[in-house]
Amino acid sequence: MRDTIIKLLEQVKRPGMTDLIEHITERGFFDAPCSTDKHLSCEGGLARHSFNVFDVMLHLNNTFTAELPYESLVLCGLLHDLGKMGDHAKPYYAPNVLKSGTVSAAKPYITNKDLIYLPHEVRSVMIIERFIELTEDEEAAILWHNGLYGAFKYDIPGKETQLYMVLHFADMWASRVVEERNALISEALKEKEAE
Repeated sequence: MRDTIIKLLEQVKRPGMTDLIEHITERGFFDAPCSTDKHLSCEGGLARHSFNVFDVMLHLNNTFTAELPYESLVLCGLLHDLGKMGDHAKPYYAPNVLKSGTVSAAKPYITNKDLIYLPHEVRSVMIIERFIELTEDEEAAILWHNGLYGAFKYDIPGKETQLYMVLHFADMWASRVVEERNALISEALKEKEAE
């Protein structure tokens, strides 16, 4: 997954991309979970989810004939949740260690209390723009990608762009369909192996 994502990001020819790739590699993007207990709340979940979103975005772009710029699909798909890797050398999510000393099976991660809270959408744009310049459309799409579930739910209605809608729909489809289906298949395979 790491090599695939890096190769895709290297296709974006913007000043600072090499430094951004180096930063996300060093700061844990490829090891971070994607959520506390929902979709892909496991080591490497963030990278897996990011690739899934990019993949669905490609399909939606073709299906809707949106003709969105390929670089925007790569950047928004792969980096929309970048803030979930954390910032300032602190992870966004920390292991949820119970009083017994074990990590919770039901909710393996919690939001890191040692990192000042910012919505991950905001943190994503902040991290990206330390290294490369995003277009106005890319910034809005990343900031708004959680739609009515996110921090900007009252700002979006009537201002939707094609890129935002493709990213939002892809994020929802990846987390609610692709990743749930894969989790069910994985669970079924484990049960079959245990027999």
